[in-house]
Amino acid sequence: MELTEHQKAALDAVEKYGSASKAAKALGIEGGTFRRRVREAKAKLASQGYAPEHDMVKTCPDGYFVKGVSTLYTQGENGTQVAAQWVKTQADAKRQAELIQEAVQAWCEEAKGIIKPVKSKIKHHDQELLTIYPLGDPHFGMYAWADETGKDFDLDIAENQLLQAIDYLVDKSPPSGRGVLCNLGDMFHSDNMDGVTARSGHSLDMDGRLQKVIHVGVRALRRCIHRMLEKHDTVDVVNAPGNHDHVLALALNVMMANIYENEPRVRVHSQPTMRHYLRHGKVLIGVVHGHQTKDNDLGAIMATEKPQWWGTTEYRYFYRGHHHQDKVTELRGCKVEQFRTLAPKDAYAAGGGYLSGQDMKAIVHHAEYGEIARHTFAINMFKGSES
Repeated sequence: MELTEHQKAALDAVEKYGSASKAAKALGIEGGTFRRRVREAKAKLASQGYAPEHDMVKTCPDGYFVKGVSTLYTQGENGTQVAAQWVKTQADAKRQAELIQEAVQAWCEEAKGIIKPVKSKIKHHDQELLTIYPLGDPHFGMYAWADETGKDFDLDIAENQLLQAIDYLVDKSPPSGRGVLCNLGDMFHSDNMDGVTARSGHSLDMDGRLQKVIHVGVRALRRCIHRMLEKHDTVDVVNAPGNHDHVLALALNVMMANIYENEPRVRVHSQPTMRHYLRHGKVLIGVVHGHQTKDNDLGAIMATEKPQWWGTTEYRYFYRGHHHQDKVTELRGCKVEQFRTLAPKDAYAAGGGYLSGQDMKAIVHHAEYGEIARHTFAINMFKGSES
C-alpha cells in the first residue's frame, strides 16, 4: 500500500519545518487533520517493514519525542558496523496536551447539542432559593487498594458514589428555582497519559486509560445534571481547574457547553478562569480549587474581581477544595469554606498520614437571608462501604 500524495507531503513538511505543529501551520492545514495524515503514513510504512527516514515516523510512541540515540559500534571485516542502538524518549507534554485536545474536540463534535430539553418533575419552584452541590475533589481515575490505604477506590466506585450522593441530596433538597453543580477541582486524578502531576511530577496511582477516565467522568456529570433538572428550574454547571486536572477542567467546560447548547435550562460557566462567581439576590458565591491562593486573601480577591456584586450583596461565600477537609474561615465580609471529598486516601496520602472524612453536601441559600439549610451524604451511606 503506497502513501498518498497528501501523506508524502505531510512527512516532507515535518522534516522541513521540524515539527508537526509548525508544518501544519506552514501548509495552512488544520492541526488534527495534518497529524492524522502523519500517523496514517507511519502506520503504512511500518506495515511494509520500511525503516522510515522521517523524524515523525521513528519508532517513538505518539505523545513522546526522541531525546537522544546511543549507538554501539563494532569493528568488523567490512569496517565499522552498528551493533546495537538505543533510542531515548521523553514525554512530550505539548504533544500529549494536543492529543487530549483532539480527543475532547472529537467528543464535543459528536455530542454537540445531543441533550434535548428535560422537563422538570416539579410544577412549582421557589425562585428565592438556590441549592448548590459542591463536588469536593472527585478524583475520577484514582486507584486505591484497601490493603494499602484502608479502602478500595476505582472508576466504578467513584461513579457509583457520586450518583448515589446526588440522588440522595437532590431528594432531600427543596424545589429550588436554581441548582448549581459545583466541581471544586480535581474532577480527574491526572491531567496526562503519564499519570503524574504537571507541576511537581508526582507519580499517581491510576485506574484505566485516560480516555476511559474522561468518558466515565463526563457520563457521571451528565447524570448529575439530568437528576438536578428533574428537581430545579435551572442548573448552573461550574468546573474549577485543579492542580491535578488544570487542562482537563478547561476542556470539560467546553465539552459541557457543547453538550448542553440546546438545553435552555442549563448554563455552563465556561470562562477559562481559575475562579468563578455566582450571584443570587443578596448572596455572592466564589468558587476556586484553592491550590494557588491563600484562604485569607480570598475575600479581597472577591471584592477586587467583582466590586459591583460585592457592594450589592450581604452574604458572601468562597467555596474551595484541594485539602479534602472540612474547614471554615470567617473573614471580614466573606466566609471561606473548604469541603471534603467522597474519594478515600490514595497511597501517597495514606503513607503521609493525611487523614480526613468523606462526604458530600447540598447547601440551600435564600436570596434574602443567605444560607438557610444544608444536607449531608455521609460515606457510610454508600452501599457497600465499610462501617
